[in-house]
Amino acid sequence: MTFFLLLLPPLLAALLAAVVRPYRSWVGWVNACLSLLPLAAALIFASQAIAGHEAPVWGIALGPLALAEVLRADSLAALIMVCVAAVAALTLWLSPGVGGAARFDDAQLRRYQIFVNLFIAMMLLAVAANNVGVMWIAIEATTIFSAFIIPLRLSKASVEASWKYILLSSVGIALAFAGTVLAYFDFVALSGRIENALNWDVLLTMAPVLHREVMQIAFVFLLVGYGAKAGIAPMHTWKPDAYGEAPPPLTALMSSALFAVAMLAIVRWKAVADITLGSGFTDNLLIALGVLSLLIAAFSVVLTTNYKRMLAYSSIEHTGLICLGLGLGPLGAWAALLHLVNHTAAKSLMFLLVDTIEQRFVSPLIANTHGLLKALPWTGALFAAGLLILIGLPPGGIFISEYALIRAGFAQGQPWLMGGVLALLAIIFASFISHLNRMLYGAPPAAVSLGERASWRTALLVLSVVFLVTLGLTLPAPLATLLKQSVQIIAP
Repeated sequence: MTFFLLLLPPLLAALLAAVVRPYRSWVGWVNACLSLLPLAAALIFASQAIAGHEAPVWGIALGPLALAEVLRADSLAALIMVCVAAVAALTLWLSPGVGGAARFDDAQLRRYQIFVNLFIAMMLLAVAANNVGVMWIAIEATTIFSAFIIPLRLSKASVEASWKYILLSSVGIALAFAGTVLAYFDFVALSGRIENALNWDVLLTMAPVLHREVMQIAFVFLLVGYGAKAGIAPMHTWKPDAYGEAPPPLTALMSSALFAVAMLAIVRWKAVADITLGSGFTDNLLIALGVLSLLIAAFSVVLTTNYKRMLAYSSIEHTGLICLGLGLGPLGAWAALLHLVNHTAAKSLMFLLVDTIEQRFVSPLIANTHGLLKALPWTGALFAAGLLILIGLPPGGIFISEYALIRAGFAQGQPWLMGGVLALLAIIFASFISHLNRMLYGAPPAAVSLGERASWRTALLVLSVVFLVTLGLTLPAPLATLLKQSVQIIAP
């Protein structure tokens, strides 16, 4: 029943938006209310995992269709479900067409509501999937549905960004499919055709006897494939274009929730590969890609002139940090998961704020966005707070997860690697402070109106900052338990 509560509301929301034509604002409000149901379901799964209950499962068997335990909500899935559902709810409450003046016409708002809810449904399905085939299908579907919304406001740049995103994500997901097929046929060759061979827990059981060479090739395909979706360098090139052209609420979902889903797929397969190969092979690959991501992000942030692309490069930076953490043993995995939670909250906050900034200044260029604190006092202050948290200043939660990650690196005997990481983080820190100063201070452009009234929308964003600061001051016991249980799944 809880799985239905998780997956059906976004599908109903998409259906409602498709049926009501032309778009009516009450559709957006109903969809925002429906988004609270998956969040409640995710919290139920999380509470069951924290209490030590066995992971809930759901399956279907209709004639030739036999998918036993196709859905499963263990601690790791519950952690990511809460992240995805929370960001989805926040985004839908702050989406265009839900209160306030909309920048889009009725047809665009209707298209947005249909495809953003389908996008959310597929992300939740991918997280809940125990079957790696279903997980692959759901992640592929997220590409299709989000690609309809990137060019919500048609322009040459938005259409190009959408096609680039489709092309690179499709190539990546095809490689992930090849990796899945390789691992599956190796499994079938060894054990014969058995039911549920694509279920992740069944693959884990058979992992010790899978062929090492086959698993090495399969994991490389899977890492490159799902890495393209997560935006790991050098498969990241779609990110700055897509984030720069998509409506900011969609970007909030793509940069935080979708990224978490893609990383979950990598982590699931890493657990299987580590049993077959030992952790050294996957750790070295993740560390190498993590450092490359940090390197590219550091020098891209220095040169950027667009604040939306600046946040895209920040995503590549944090992708690198999470990859590094996953390659640094159990301590690093703990830090990486905590960083994932912090990044999900911080990045969604930043892109939702960018929506207001872009509307007021009518430009994504840093050079055209100055005097932010005078033009938008609330948004400017929240943007400054969010950016300072994002670059790892205390008391934000990202400071704690980055500290834990660096400590894990030293504990693993990697002082030179950690020294290089700290140097790259220093470059990123200085660049962000420079860009932020140019945006916050000075006189706003003459065409920009001054002043801003606080509203319930502002209050929702303030809550996000409070949540991030809370994670910097203390680690709530339920989250600590969930993180510990998740690490035991990744690195037992």
